[in-house]
Amino acid sequence: MGIIKATKLVYDYLKYGEEGQEPEVNRAIDQVDLDVKEGQFIAVLGHNGSGKSTLAKQINALLVPTEGTLWVDQMDTSSEADVWRIRQKAGMVFQNPDNQIIGNMVEEDVGFGPENLGVPTEDIWKRVDESLQAVGMTAYRRQSPNKLSGGQKQRVAIAGVMAMHPRCIVLDEPTAMLDPNGRKEVLKAVRKLNQQEGVTVILITHYMEEVVFADDIYVMDSGRIVMHGTPREIFSQVDLLKKYRLDVPQATLLAHELIQAGVPLKEGILTREELVQELTGKEIRIPKDAVSGHKAQETEAAESPAARPGKTAKQPVLRLEHVYYTYSPGTAYEMHALKDVNLELPQGQFVGMIGHTGSGKSTLTQLLNGLVRPTDGTVLFEGENIWEENYPLRSLRSQVGLVFQYPEHQLFETDVLADVCFGPKNQGLSQEECEKRAREALKHVGLGEEFYAKSPFELSGGQKRRVAIAGVLAMNPKVLILDEPTAGLDPRGRDEILDQIASLHRVRGITILLVSHSMEDIARYVERIIVMNHGEKAFDGPPKQVFAHYKELETMGLAAPQITYIVHDLKEAGLLVDTEATTVEEARDTILSALGKRGELC
Repeated sequence: MGIIKATKLVYDYLKYGEEGQEPEVNRAIDQVDLDVKEGQFIAVLGHNGSGKSTLAKQINALLVPTEGTLWVDQMDTSSEADVWRIRQKAGMVFQNPDNQIIGNMVEEDVGFGPENLGVPTEDIWKRVDESLQAVGMTAYRRQSPNKLSGGQKQRVAIAGVMAMHPRCIVLDEPTAMLDPNGRKEVLKAVRKLNQQEGVTVILITHYMEEVVFADDIYVMDSGRIVMHGTPREIFSQVDLLKKYRLDVPQATLLAHELIQAGVPLKEGILTREELVQELTGKEIRIPKDAVSGHKAQETEAAESPAARPGKTAKQPVLRLEHVYYTYSPGTAYEMHALKDVNLELPQGQFVGMIGHTGSGKSTLTQLLNGLVRPTDGTVLFEGENIWEENYPLRSLRSQVGLVFQYPEHQLFETDVLADVCFGPKNQGLSQEECEKRAREALKHVGLGEEFYAKSPFELSGGQKRRVAIAGVLAMNPKVLILDEPTAGLDPRGRDEILDQIASLHRVRGITILLVSHSMEDIARYVERIIVMNHGEKAFDGPPKQVFAHYKELETMGLAAPQITYIVHDLKEAGLLVDTEATTVEEARDTILSALGKRGELC
């Protein structure tokens, strides 16, 4: 028997009505068989609501089977007597780190688990040191977790589980809020645990690139296992994965597009190295740590002259002039989040903002709609200083809509329709007009009438995100600020939301500011990128121009889209491709041109 084994596992969520009627049954896991050998690295993929997170909670005995059996290290999870030992064996890292951080200081939080296990004090501190170093959070060990960004909190949560030295670690979208360098560090740490200490890893993720090195992949749909195999076996079935609302790594998708166009490549290419070798016959060597020398190059990159965006005739709807922001000034926790930021957002522009975790992105977005007041400098909306006496901040917040990183922070009504109606209602609109706007907004984010009467808190993380976006859209804002809007969404859900946002931008002329850690999303949708680095603006210009500085972006804890690296690798290998390509479509076209395979594609 493997370390994790499930036989005909079933789990039903029961919803009880107020009148004592029979509960409504929602089957989240349906006849699942699973056999995970000790020391394996397993990936679980699936769209929002497919049952992935419910399965993860079964492994940690947070939920117990409705039918069937789940064993963890030969212990039945439905046995109350074994629950404590099961949770020692199988550590869990949740989607939202706030669910598991309890310490007043980072190092205290990381040491909490080992202390509860009775680990000697000397060994606790050794484990704390190792775990914080593994996730790149040593410098923050004496800070309060409350002062950290979402991504930094996630690293602390992972360190806390790692410090317990479990035999199995279950990670439910652990990198959703991390910058590219943070994702790389966390995955490197998790793989090290797996390879060097034999810890079994079960990773749930929507980032397909993260699972190309997994031993096995399970794909879930409607609570069932619908695909099971090695990464190459799974990712070679591009069309089937798309049917299940999933995606493939960009290198795999690009190879698939080239095969469709008649280029003779093998199916199931997983990495950029494989693709380049297939296309050119030459091996490329990628440094094991592509962001080594981070600190040494940081100052040089930060001082690089920012590229200026093209001149526009449109008036800026929002403007920052010499803005500074300091958290907890004059205390031991003083932190300078923004330093002398000057910024203009013209009416109708689609802007992307990227930056490492803690770079000041979220602080800047909150300044733009008056949620926080700058320590120094001026914030102007349509030419007016929003912090002048008697300025109508309430009116500003309905015109500059903000969707937070965590949607549950802004959902509170009894049902979805009422929640989306809340903003228009506060604008003084009639109930009829409120509901009309709410229905339109929910349609925009792909939620039909079957969701109207549901409680927002019954929804999956991705569905909550859609409701939060709909709630802001229903107010018909002039500016829409989205702070990581696709975190927690499956690939098709991500594309649907971003396509709808792009449509809103085109049709209504709304100014969009998209904050994201996905370089691929940024490259595909925005016309201008602002790069934040340690509270300062490092670059500001069109995507192709900004991503041309991909090596400098790496020193800031960022990256370029995977396509950027592929075309540069191909150019170095002798293929005459356009190195400014940043999307799969652009890369496909320039590669076909270089190979002499011009013509219409299917």
